[in-house]
Amino acid sequence: MLPIDAAAHSSRWRRRHPVDKAVLGLGLTVLAVSLPPWPGAALVLVTALVVLLGPAGVPGRRLWRAYRVPLGFCVTGALTLLVQVGGPGGFVSPAPEGPLRAAELLLRTSAASLGVLLFAFTTPMSDLLPRLVRAGVPAPLVDVALVMYRMSFLLLDSVRRIGQAQAARLGHTTRAASWRSLGGLGATAFVRSFDRAARLQAGLAGRGYDGTLRVLVPEARVSVRFSAASLGLLAALAAVTLLLESRMP
Repeated sequence: MLPIDAAAHSSRWRRRHPVDKAVLGLGLTVLAVSLPPWPGAALVLVTALVVLLGPAGVPGRRLWRAYRVPLGFCVTGALTLLVQVGGPGGFVSPAPEGPLRAAELLLRTSAASLGVLLFAFTTPMSDLLPRLVRAGVPAPLVDVALVMYRMSFLLLDSVRRIGQAQAARLGHTTRAASWRSLGGLGATAFVRSFDRAARLQAGLAGRGYDGTLRVLVPEARVSVRFSAASLGLLAALAAVTLLLESRMP
């Protein structure tokens, strides 16, 4: 199980309905994209951090381990705005207002990523995917997503075990041995994934699979109070942003 999925299963908000958490987490993401970067995205970023580390109870170390990957993409995308290709300055030259635009993009994307992580850290996929059928998503599409979600963990576990076996047999002592081990790992994981898929298909057929995977979903109701509080928080962030922006020179 991935760390972010394990954190979602042990979250304080695990028993809340996904709609409640989507209103807050995805609402923060929408605000980060739609409001002015300063001070809007900055306020959203701080609010998302406070909610994640406070009421949601996400450990700071786990949050950083998950956040550093999208943050790296955010930084990489922002760096491209610092230069321009062509123009009077030469083939590559500093872009006019490049640092300002890069900072604005970094604020937007990093704040939006935290909004998505708020939803991910509090909502296991096993709680979300089955409910998508009730929301109108075709059942076969949800079934494929459920199977892929399950198979991804099996594949990661197989890769980990194969890597440990290769390391125990001195498969990484030299660069050439490492490349050979990497090739063997890819080939073995490919064969095992097809074997697991075939066994899964045979197992489903033996259990009378009729085109729909039926899974137990924890009972949960949409909390009007929680959703209203989330909408109030989002509205307050938008109002404070517009107020501060109007007072800025």
